Amino acid sequence: MTFRASVLTLYPEMFPGPLGISLAGRAMQDGLWSLETVQIRDFAADRHRSVDDTPAGGGAGMVLRPDVLAAALDSVAASDPSPRPMLALTPRGRPLTQARVRELAAGEGVILLCGRFEGFDERIFEARPLEPVSVGDYVLSGGELGAMVILDACVRLLPGVMGAASSGEDESFEQVLLEYPHYTRPVTWEGRTIPEVLRSGDHAKIAAWREQRAVEDTRLRRPDLIERHRGASQAPPSGAQRENEGKDT
Repeated sequence: MTFRASVLTLYPEMFPGPLGISLAGRAMQDGLWSLETVQIRDFAADRHRSVDDTPAGGGAGMVLRPDVLAAALDSVAASDPSPRPMLALTPRGRPLTQARVRELAAGEGVILLCGRFEGFDERIFEARPLEPVSVGDYVLSGGELGAMVILDACVRLLPGVMGAASSGEDESFEQVLLEYPHYTRPVTWEGRTIPEVLRSGDHAKIAAWREQRAVEDTRLRRPDLIERHRGASQAPPSGAQRENEGKDT
């Protein structure tokens, strides 16, 4: 099954961009995923191909019109044999997580709507099944770079894209914590040596060291994730686990 990506944008010439090289580029050449770009302006009804208008109530900037956006979304969705998730790139969206990326990568594809100017007319979220998504707590000039982030994150998880099926299992955010630090040759560089435990060949000690460093680095760099990790480890047991509590095994 080919993962199908459709990007609705005012700047289709920005694609594939970095998605056309490295892992994503090779995966596209191999037919593991496809990329379609759709010019939003093609769905404007007036002779000036207007896609935006002034904000109701006053204020700076321009707002993307819901009628034009809906026409573009409906056109793309009409060609789908089964519905794909529709995501809108906006700073007002929910933060993108690795868990959500895995869900998207496991499906048939995704439709991405790129914001511009002051953003979207809010009614588009009421009228269409659009999921507002943000790739970070900052503001970009438009949603195109965010769309590339989402697609790159999804494509690398598709079967056959990464060299080893287990390559993504221990990465940052897969187990809530940040990933442990990595080292490679030379053993000693500028007076700094690879930790002895990693050269010991003792896999149990190496696993324990990596877990400890993952916790330490996450506590230092992302303390918010530590709380999530603690909550996950303290989650109540499943039904099967509860049934076996107190039983001799």
